[in-house]
Amino acid sequence: MMDAQLLFMVALGAFVPIVHCQHQLLEYMDRRIALMEERIAQWHDQSTRHSTELREFKNKVLTMLDNIEKDKDAWRNEMENTNIRMERLEREVDYLETQNPAPPCVEVDEKLTELQINKAQKKKKEKYEKLTDCRDAISQITAMKILKRFGSIRGLWTKDPLATSDRIYIFDGTGNDTVYVYPRMREFTLSNTRKTARIKLPYPWIGTGHVVYGGNLYYIRQQNEFQVIKFDLSNKTVVDSAVFPVEQQVPVYGLSSFNYIDIAADEEGLWVIYATKENDKNICLAKIDPVTLGIEQMWDTPCPIENAETSFVICGALYVVYNTRIPSRSRVQCVFDASGTMSIDDLPLVYFPKRYGAHSSMKYNPKEKQIYAWDDGYQIIYKLGMKAKVES
Repeated sequence: MMDAQLLFMVALGAFVPIVHCQHQLLEYMDRRIALMEERIAQWHDQSTRHSTELREFKNKVLTMLDNIEKDKDAWRNEMENTNIRMERLEREVDYLETQNPAPPCVEVDEKLTELQINKAQKKKKEKYEKLTDCRDAISQITAMKILKRFGSIRGLWTKDPLATSDRIYIFDGTGNDTVYVYPRMREFTLSNTRKTARIKLPYPWIGTGHVVYGGNLYYIRQQNEFQVIKFDLSNKTVVDSAVFPVEQQVPVYGLSSFNYIDIAADEEGLWVIYATKENDKNICLAKIDPVTLGIEQMWDTPCPIENAETSFVICGALYVVYNTRIPSRSRVQCVFDASGTMSIDDLPLVYFPKRYGAHSSMKYNPKEKQIYAWDDGYQIIYKLGMKAKVES
């Protein structure tokens, strides 16, 4: 009996420490779980607070974007209204100017002085000394854009290469005293009528050899002799004029008998393309002073008049465009470089895309490096690819 009691006491003594250890472990686990629950609760509170703040920030941003969009629409409407008012004002001003043109402020000169003619004739065989370092020569026609069909089958349209505005000037036909003016290309393209600003000139123009340059219109008038008229487009007055000092003129282009003088603009300034009975097989070229209209230099070119359609000047080189009596593809077939720097290898044979009929005019814009052409009543833009001249 005593042995059994002793055994029980020994077993109980061994079990009590084990129970105590288990109790401590449970208390430790309870504390850790409570701590984790506390941290989870904190994370939950922070997440809820951050979600609320993010939602409030998102609502503020959406409100700001909505206000910006409303302001943008208001600004767009205001700009459109301002643009409409400006265009209306421009049309009204142009209309008033055409209705009340200023009278010519100078008398038409009878002739250039004999000294100017003699000086130009003496320099006839000299090479042209260029005013700029322009060395561009045509390599190809890179693009063509047909704008619309306006007016007669013959005419001229052009821009001022020295102006900051985008005004388009239209000469409809081969003889008139009215020039149509569009403020921008877009208005010209979208317009279906002739309800636009007009300039009524004091003297009628003839042919399609006119040019707008430096705020002035240089156009050809035929009375007893051919005259170059310099017309100020800002105050609508004739500021200068001169009789072209050439006798017995003939049409400069065999396929464009309406053109006796063709004025061209390039990087160097103004040029005059013409022909005379004295040299009735080839085209002649002259450099003129845009300020005084005086002849600075004259040349006989090797380019034939026969089958010539029109021409233009680039960097002091005359490019003559040829076609056939039955219109086919126009092409540059003769080039005359007044400075004599273009080598034989530079002389291009450039073909224009075949479209409608024959070109009655081609006006090169040195700022845009493209040609404004009038082809059987269609207004076309040719984009030019250029290369540098190789000096001979």
